[in-house]
Amino acid sequence: MSRPEFTGPPELYYNDVQAAKYSQNSHIIEIQTRMAERAIELLALPDDDIPRLLLDIGCGSGLSGEVITEMGHNWIGVDISEAMLKVAIDDREVDGDVVLKDMGDGLPFRAGTFDGAISISAIQWLCHANTREQSPQKRLLHFFQSLYACMSRGTRAVFQFYPETVSQTELITTQATKAGFTGGVVIDFPNSAKAKKVYLVLMVGGIQQLPKALIEEEEVDQILNIGRRSKKNDKRDKRKLLKRSREWIEAKKIVPESTG
Repeated sequence: MSRPEFTGPPELYYNDVQAAKYSQNSHIIEIQTRMAERAIELLALPDDDIPRLLLDIGCGSGLSGEVITEMGHNWIGVDISEAMLKVAIDDREVDGDVVLKDMGDGLPFRAGTFDGAISISAIQWLCHANTREQSPQKRLLHFFQSLYACMSRGTRAVFQFYPETVSQTELITTQATKAGFTGGVVIDFPNSAKAKKVYLVLMVGGIQQLPKALIEEEEVDQILNIGRRSKKNDKRDKRKLLKRSREWIEAKKIVPESTG
């Protein structure tokens, strides 16, 4: 199946028909939700119950934003597709503010605005030129420079993306480094064709240790078998839940009831 980036500009690909899928297709919603939960975990936000302001880059119909809201944080979303943002506002009635913007043109926010940023399946679009004037290298650098400027010191930006080639990953990481970021790539479940996910974890100011990837089979089972029984379900209470994921929040709610 052809990659969406090969079909043309994202604002044309994500038209009314494609946008509708993001509010109706349960499979898409489930995958997007899981990746957003993981991206937020990789932000390593302080565990102090204080709401943070996060940036959702390529926010689309607001699926990732809803996860941010459920975890108790505030957010602003940026996307190039007017159709997707219309779904976010009119159909999903998201709590965050959304901005119609091409991230390759840079982000329009003040310095130090955000406590973290996530992006799900969006950054790879900047690796493709849709006109003769567009340069992927320049657009990526401009984007990362503007992102670095609007992030608070000591924070992180996490990008889940689908690299076409190793050289594409190198292009993205090189431009991010030129903009001032440190960090690297985290690959969850690298040996699983279905569960493998690539995250670029970028850090603002100082050198921090890169988060560990998820590799255990039980955690693969947790992600791939949502909503159905499996042979491993008898051990599900022993699995490590992603911090502040939907299951983690529900577990926290259940504890007082079971101990009271």
